Amino acid sequence: MAQTAEANMTGTRCRRILIRSRKLFEKEFNMSLPDRNNPYNFNTFLEWRNAVDYYGDDPFIQGVVRCFTGDEWEKVDTEAREISRKVSFRWRDLSEKIALPEKRPYLMQYDGHHNRIDRIIRPHETESLEKEVFSEALFSNRTSPWVKLIKLYLIYQNGEACIACPITCTEGLVVLLEKYADSPETKRILQHCSEGIDGEYAIGAQYLSEIHGGSDVPANVLEAVKEGDTWRLYGTKFFCSATHADYAVVTAKPQGTENVALFIMPSWLPGNKEKEIRNNFTIDRIKWKIGTSELTTGELTFNGAVAYPSGPLEKGVANVVGIVLACSRLTVGLSGAASMTRAVREAKKYAQFRQAFGVTIGDFPMVAGQLDRMDLSAKRTTAGAFKLYRDFLNLERGLKGGLVTDEPDAVKKKRFDIRELIMLQKITASWDSTDVIRNAMSIFGGHGVMEDFSSLPRLYRDSAVNELWEGPRNVLLTQIHRDLQRVSAWYKPAEFVGNILSGADKSLVAELSGEINELVSHSSLFSMDEKTIEVCRRWDDFCHKLFHSYQDVALRIIYDAR
Repeated sequence: MAQTAEANMTGTRCRRILIRSRKLFEKEFNMSLPDRNNPYNFNTFLEWRNAVDYYGDDPFIQGVVRCFTGDEWEKVDTEAREISRKVSFRWRDLSEKIALPEKRPYLMQYDGHHNRIDRIIRPHETESLEKEVFSEALFSNRTSPWVKLIKLYLIYQNGEACIACPITCTEGLVVLLEKYADSPETKRILQHCSEGIDGEYAIGAQYLSEIHGGSDVPANVLEAVKEGDTWRLYGTKFFCSATHADYAVVTAKPQGTENVALFIMPSWLPGNKEKEIRNNFTIDRIKWKIGTSELTTGELTFNGAVAYPSGPLEKGVANVVGIVLACSRLTVGLSGAASMTRAVREAKKYAQFRQAFGVTIGDFPMVAGQLDRMDLSAKRTTAGAFKLYRDFLNLERGLKGGLVTDEPDAVKKKRFDIRELIMLQKITASWDSTDVIRNAMSIFGGHGVMEDFSSLPRLYRDSAVNELWEGPRNVLLTQIHRDLQRVSAWYKPAEFVGNILSGADKSLVAELSGEINELVSHSSLFSMDEKTIEVCRRWDDFCHKLFHSYQDVALRIIYDAR
């Protein structure tokens, strides 16, 4: 028996030595033997990901809040920590469920008795998430702008989820009505969207685009007709996102004029929502989009829809660009920062978890360099968004439609700075966001494009849509160039660069000032010749570099405040 025991012990030692030798061999030569029960799993990474608190576990955004929100920072920090516990867990999970293909919204045009109802069918998860988010009273007078901003930043880390666009549109509607609500109807709409009525918060939309395109607003032909004391809308709109909304900002031309006016249109007249009788318009079709798929975008026909003017009828274009779209473009920049932040956070952690060729992939110099670049993009985009918002809040009398000239030079120039920075942020942040999320997906290898492996493919598609919404890149680049030429008599391009890059390296400011003088001096970006095409290419590159420099100034402010 002793010999048997000794033999067993010897056999056990031999097996241990063999196993140890096998592991050393595999490690040395990066080899493995067959194992039909592959033990590999992602549990360590998933446990981390499921436990992340978007705000509580992010010291950088906490530093951003402390740096830019001034005396409010403790309140903002407290509110951020509270909502983050919702956003990071329950709302994150709802957003993931809403994104499933079988949960996509659809249109039911008729009920069982052939009544036209145009009902948008959305999953229960969407309706629950929407109610909970809008119950935060984001646009109430009780909610400070900084509290609203940090809440939006955290919410946008979950992607569209049929939430991001409606929030943006509602904000534009509220800001417009705060300036122009002058009737019982529009004042009630403002209350419904901002303060709520009987605990219910209404949702806004923006119906601006027609079949010929969205950016050329003056070319809109939807007709507004005054019939007695009531304005009615006739015609079609081709891109109507947040089609389920309670109210919409609509551009239309009053009958017999070439001026574009702004109107607020309720989706249902009082008492008709429960009966599913829409306000004299039909939803003809729901579009099939690459991204923001949880959100309905429809084609609409107006057959005498009741609407209420908002602002002077001849100032519609100025107000839609200067107020409505400016709010939306600010949000696109914030959304880009939020999406990048989540993508980089998850890519960095995955790089610490995943091993290949016997090495943790984050230890490969190529991967480490990519992660550093992505991290810089996310951080400077976030810093730039908060700095721009601070400057926006400090703007005397807020946003205005058009290029205002009847003000002191200092105020006039500051207002111009904010207007142009909003457009520069929109094109830069949306572009960088798509680029960063695509690179983050590559860190995951083949898993990076798997819809059920992570949220990154969804965030990527949403980001691609953000590049086009609220003015595509080429339109805004052309507008910025045109604006700088229009004001050059009282605001030189080089002075503009110096003002927005206050605190930047002087040699960089000098370099950019010289280049902007040259590019803006080119007479027009509409001449079809080789010189103009080259100027357009350089202008595109220049604007990207200019806003990155602005973001870097913002990032330095945060680091210096530590």
